[in-house]
Amino acid sequence: MGIDYLGVRGRIFDIQKFSIHDGPGIRSIVFLKGCMFRCPWCCNPESQEFHIQTMMRDNQEKVIGEDVTVGQVLRMVEQDRAYYRRSNGGMTLSGGECMCQPDFAYALLKEAREIGLKTAVETTGAVNDEIVERLLPEINDVLLDIKHMNPIKHKEFIGKDNILVLENAKKIAKSKVRLTVRVPVVPTFNDEPEEIRDIVQFVKTLPGVEKIHLLPYHRLGRDKYTALGRSYSLDHIEPLSNEKRKELLKIVSDNGLKGQIGG
Repeated sequence: MGIDYLGVRGRIFDIQKFSIHDGPGIRSIVFLKGCMFRCPWCCNPESQEFHIQTMMRDNQEKVIGEDVTVGQVLRMVEQDRAYYRRSNGGMTLSGGECMCQPDFAYALLKEAREIGLKTAVETTGAVNDEIVERLLPEINDVLLDIKHMNPIKHKEFIGKDNILVLENAKKIAKSKVRLTVRVPVVPTFNDEPEEIRDIVQFVKTLPGVEKIHLLPYHRLGRDKYTALGRSYSLDHIEPLSNEKRKELLKIVSDNGLKGQIGG
């Protein structure tokens, strides 16, 4: 008797429909709870902890996190199959870091493929390579964050170095999966031209990778930190100017890659 993947349980905090920014076409984004990084600019701080939390919204407590089965998730995702078919879209797993729940992520991806849905994963890539190898056959597109090439600065800002990220970037690029690199560009962390140039030079070594998305820092998630009872440490940081965006985007195109602002 086979494994009942539809019954595999995991923890999510949202399902966002009709997204056009997290993979090709129109997509449903399934946000899984838990992440190994602690990026201070994270616009989903409620995703970082695996445990179920509460947030204060409009003076009321809102529960963040729900335990669900693969079957429950796919019933919601499949409701928009017609939109996926017309736009070449599908389901994207995000977070947090969806690979922090590898069994649940694998079951979601496998069952989605079984019913004919295209799949994508938005990931930091900072997990053991065995997890990546297990999931790759069930994925059409990977959106991989590469935040910095310097492991010391990476650890200083985020809490962990980038060694696994870069190793898995090479592994994913050698697979049959379509890989797009995304760079959250944050002043004081990685917005200097040489820092972006270093990332671009690394990406040029990845076979088949043609696109880099530069994701400029914003404060849209700031109120969530207050709602979680946490302080927001980047109040002193200003968003990138249009001139700086153009300067960094030019570095990408000057190196023969397709660049764009935003995902």
